Amino acid sequence: MTPTPTPAPLFGPPAEHPFDPWSAAFVADPYPAYDELRAAGRAHFFEPTGQWLIPHYDDVNAALRDRRLGRTYLHRFSHEEFGRQAPPAGHEPFTTLNGNGLLDLEAPAHSRVRRLVAKAFTPRTVEALAPTVERLAAELVDAFHADGGGDLLARVAEPLPVAVIAEMLGIPAADRPLLRPWSAAITGMFELNPTAEAAAAAVRASEEFSGYLRELIAARRTDPGEDLISALVAVQDEGDVLSEQEMVSTIVLLLNAGHEATVNTTTVGWLTLFHHPDQLGLLRREPGRLRDAVEELLRYDSPLQMFERWVLDDIEIGGTLIPRGSEVALLFGSANRDPARFEAPGRFDVTRPADGNRHLSFGAGIHYCLGAPLARLELAASFGHLLRRAPGLKLLAEPRWRPGYVIRGVEELQVGW
Repeated sequence: MTPTPTPAPLFGPPAEHPFDPWSAAFVADPYPAYDELRAAGRAHFFEPTGQWLIPHYDDVNAALRDRRLGRTYLHRFSHEEFGRQAPPAGHEPFTTLNGNGLLDLEAPAHSRVRRLVAKAFTPRTVEALAPTVERLAAELVDAFHADGGGDLLARVAEPLPVAVIAEMLGIPAADRPLLRPWSAAITGMFELNPTAEAAAAAVRASEEFSGYLRELIAARRTDPGEDLISALVAVQDEGDVLSEQEMVSTIVLLLNAGHEATVNTTTVGWLTLFHHPDQLGLLRREPGRLRDAVEELLRYDSPLQMFERWVLDDIEIGGTLIPRGSEVALLFGSANRDPARFEAPGRFDVTRPADGNRHLSFGAGIHYCLGAPLARLELAASFGHLLRRAPGLKLLAEPRWRPGYVIRGVEELQVGW
């Protein structure tokens, strides 16, 4: 393809750009910058990453459903044809693990794998997990309360989704401490311009996690149980089955995507509630509003701030031509605060009705998060038990934000009474 000239950045030198994902101040509060981006237009070229930033709700929503955009381009082009370099050979096995997951597949491969996975990971599967999720949340919150508080992230937010996914997959209790470090290392590659150290950690984690899961899959083939791995091994549709690599990539994605969203929504959500004591008080007085509150927490401070897609055919956004071969960065956090879609979007309001709160935190289109129902179940359980069991819960110290921007969260959340 013919190289496309690099467009002139709208905001001048990178140092003057309101979008600064490597700045601690920006990561702590990106929303004023989003306001500037939305006011300035609908598509902005960001030179440091070579991406087009898309900040408006309607454009982000449309792009998520537009088949002229893709999470990959390899179903239509080679790297050379698309004007891009192949991933470094040293990034294996991360590249294979990530490339075979639902999040990075496009039709027809995506349609086939999602159809098979949906036969194993059904709404009934999630429904059946509800008592387990409630039990695990209650145990964690009770122990946390008995100890007088501490780091909510380490004691409740992180252990709950790991325990739930481990129970669902049938992972032995002794092996469960391995899951969180693997997940954290692999998702480090989803940040903008990851360092060589982050890449090396992701590669090691991908190799170790994949090897571990291959052993579990082999064991379930000979001795199946009632867990999701056994269901993935057994699922078939007109003779079609999942390959071993597709099963491994699916399991890793279920852990990484669901786990990171739940952890960060729990901790950042509580931070939001502490910063809005009137809303926290209302929720404590009226716990029936919890469903609305969970959706508002997901909207107000999205755990995933950015979702990237390749431009497979020329598109136009707001009169700006974005040529094939480009990459767009869909700004979920900005879309969820767009006044064209949400009334008073900068106001945190637990009475905002869930049914009308069409945030994009779980995506849209064919890549809508498969684990969204499970994430909502976990969030309702952890917030519900903490609201009931610890009505005097308060923030003891303002937390530090982790340096990552794409998957955004705090390093810890110290709370007590």
